[in-house]
Amino acid sequence: MTCYCGNLKTYAKCCEKAHKNIDEALTAEQLMRSRYSAFVLANGDYLMQSHHPSTRPIKEKKSIVEWAKSVQWIKLDVLETSKGKPEDTEGTVTFNAYFYEHGNVSIIHEKSAFIKENNHWTYLGLSK
Repeated sequence: MTCYCGNLKTYAKCCEKAHKNIDEALTAEQLMRSRYSAFVLANGDYLMQSHHPSTRPIKEKKSIVEWAKSVQWIKLDVLETSKGKPEDTEGTVTFNAYFYEHGNVSIIHEKSAFIKENNHWTYLGLSK
């Protein structure tokens, strides 16, 4: 079975590596993909760990996990990346995340900003 994030690797060889050790996400795109898989799995601890401390929604963790469990995740499409390579300290990833909610297909379309601190990537928020 392929990884939840859409890569052809298995979850164990893809996003699970980052879920066990965030330093395994070597690019902003890898971190974003691992965050999508964390939503699929309702892994709130990883969603908080991979979110930059300055924008981390700790108070919303429980509701984020409950929402992630309440929808059926369909697929992730990465549309564009800018910077975010291992040698960079910032980058953006534009994506569509598809899910079923209340019998309808919905899409999260986002251009996300990522920064690297302490040798690992974190999600900062929406890109300006």
